Amino acid sequence: MTSIDHITLEVADIANAERFYTGALDLGAKVRLRASEAPTTGFRGFTLSLLMSQPSTVNALMDAAAEAGGKTLKPAAKSLWGYGGVLQAPDGTIVTFASSSKKDTGPATRQIDDVVIQLGVADVAASKRFYVARGLEVGKSYGSKYVDFAGTVKLALLKRKALAKAAGVAPDGEGSHRFTIGSDAGAFTDPDGFGWE
Repeated sequence: MTSIDHITLEVADIANAERFYTGALDLGAKVRLRASEAPTTGFRGFTLSLLMSQPSTVNALMDAAAEAGGKTLKPAAKSLWGYGGVLQAPDGTIVTFASSSKKDTGPATRQIDDVVIQLGVADVAASKRFYVARGLEVGKSYGSKYVDFAGTVKLALLKRKALAKAAGVAPDGEGSHRFTIGSDAGAFTDPDGFGWE
């Protein structure tokens, strides 16, 4: 089975990015950084999603991320599916913080249970077939709307407009995605231009 080991974010300011991803969020080896000034505008077509067990942990991590330079796009709040909010990192990456629980069961921690890369794709079903052919194992699939894949760093596919709407941004954007996915699948570029290494 193919697995995703890490992602590499391409950032203009390594020190700011380290303060955000390592200092505030403690993402360790799951998120690597590489200097880049590749041109990009608007929505880059992906979000980094962090899943936690309870709302107080969402709040604690969002507060730490905001103090490290994150800009709030959607304040944390209860929703139909749980509790969460959205920030934009100093490098422009959109980071979602979520818990399926609407109530706290203990004191806040800094524990991130899952790291998920959500890709905004043109055709969910075609992208699913592409990734299954490369050895990724489907965790959940909801037809042509959503699919996620199991792994240390999880991968989820949604239509680009739906992902942008969930993040609270316009779907328009062009240029470099400014990130690559590190896995044992080898080096390739998927149908939506996302690079793997």
